[in-house]
Amino acid sequence: MQIEPGWIDYNGHLNMAYYNVLFDRAVDQLWLELGIGADYLSERGGSTFTAECHVRYLREIHLGDPVKIAVYIVAADDKRIHTFEELRHAEDGWLSATSENMSMHVDMGSRKVAPFPPDIRARIERVAEAHRASPRPEGIGRHIAMPSKRAATAR
Repeated sequence: MQIEPGWIDYNGHLNMAYYNVLFDRAVDQLWLELGIGADYLSERGGSTFTAECHVRYLREIHLGDPVKIAVYIVAADDKRIHTFEELRHAEDGWLSATSENMSMHVDMGSRKVAPFPPDIRARIERVAEAHRASPRPEGIGRHIAMPSKRAATAR
């Protein structure tokens, strides 16, 4: 993926909003492979909504930096997919950002959370099983919190 000039902010690096654009495009590609892309809505009346997202910004990306994103299915059940994405510099390999997400399957007729159809659920489980064989990426399950005074004092 390439960074677009309009995505660079006044600090001279990729604006935080566009990390999410890149992550979303990568997830869209996985969704196509799972059979839950844009056509899934028109053909079967289902979609996914993001219920929660946690982005960590670890190293700046600048205009001209080539990037790639790996998407892992951490866990899945009948109605949810827990993903973790890593955005890396495509040539040098360093980690720029991560995004952890919980997506919910939605029946668009009722606009309510609903189970995935069995064939889609089976595809998701096959990919999740393959991803479980890979080392668990660092950063899954992190949360935002100020350091406690006790922890700061112990240092």
